[in-house]
Amino acid sequence: MKQITEDIKKNSLRQIYLLYGEERYLRRQYKEKLRAALCAGDDAMNTHFYEGKDVPVGEIIDLAETLPFLAERRVIFITDSGLFKSGGEKLAEYLTAPNESTFFVFTESEIDKRSKLYKTVQSKGYAVDFAAQDEKTLKRWVAGTLAKDGKKVTENTVQLILTKTGTDMDNIQSELEKLVSYCMDREVITDEDVETVCTTRVSSRIFDMINAIADKKQKTALELYYDLLALKEPPMRILFLIARQCNMLLQAKELKAAGHDNRTIGAKIGVPPFVVQKVLNQASKFKTSVLRNAVLQCVEAEEAVKTGRMNDRMSVEILILSVL
Repeated sequence: MKQITEDIKKNSLRQIYLLYGEERYLRRQYKEKLRAALCAGDDAMNTHFYEGKDVPVGEIIDLAETLPFLAERRVIFITDSGLFKSGGEKLAEYLTAPNESTFFVFTESEIDKRSKLYKTVQSKGYAVDFAAQDEKTLKRWVAGTLAKDGKKVTENTVQLILTKTGTDMDNIQSELEKLVSYCMDREVITDEDVETVCTTRVSSRIFDMINAIADKKQKTALELYYDLLALKEPPMRILFLIARQCNMLLQAKELKAAGHDNRTIGAKIGVPPFVVQKVLNQASKFKTSVLRNAVLQCVEAEEAVKTGRMNDRMSVEILILSVL
């Protein structure tokens, strides 16, 4: 990220950029920064956008070979093409020696670093991974974003915000906008404001549901389930999230027992390092055998719905009452 900022600052822009990774907010922000730096205002004649799995590679190459119209450069933006996973060989071959006046900005959620296209872009341009941000970075960003709107917030309140929003910066940004609007006449944002305004993500409710089950509070677990139904969450999606959480707890527990540190566990189960301890704390409430059985029960519940032996809503209710 710093390298892109430095390139723009020095007006030393590279011919090819690849922005990839799970953090959509940052990918979008840096794409817009590059667009502002590379494109001359609203130069529709020399700025082109392609998106989706079926982007016409031959057409893009032909366009890239066309000199810009009364401008310094032609810029081609390609988003979520999937070419960095398969089908990018032809474009990779072209990018080994592209037209010097044509610039490319790729934005992809997923890539394969073994692909020919990735290796070509890495050698000829600049590729940056926008991974989920760590807790320290997110806290600093939340406080800074609120400060721009003249709002103050304590570290504990920032922690509460992240507990509700998760690590997705798009979601955090949306909740911060709600907070700023709600606290328009006040300088300090409090925990009470966060509890009143911020929406708790479904995944956080699932976490609370599993905690309630672990603490033998079946009534609380069912109330959380009914809250999710009231929010129009489909029962089968709730079942999927319960299964995913149980599987994550099982993996985390086994990895910890094998002697892995939190950073390694986070990488293997797909959560940021600062979330790992929270997962491990919940996993410690269960025996490994109980978690394995829970995952199996989730599979059986899904099968019961698919075969028509039980309706979806009831299958999850029974699961909550019997699992773990």
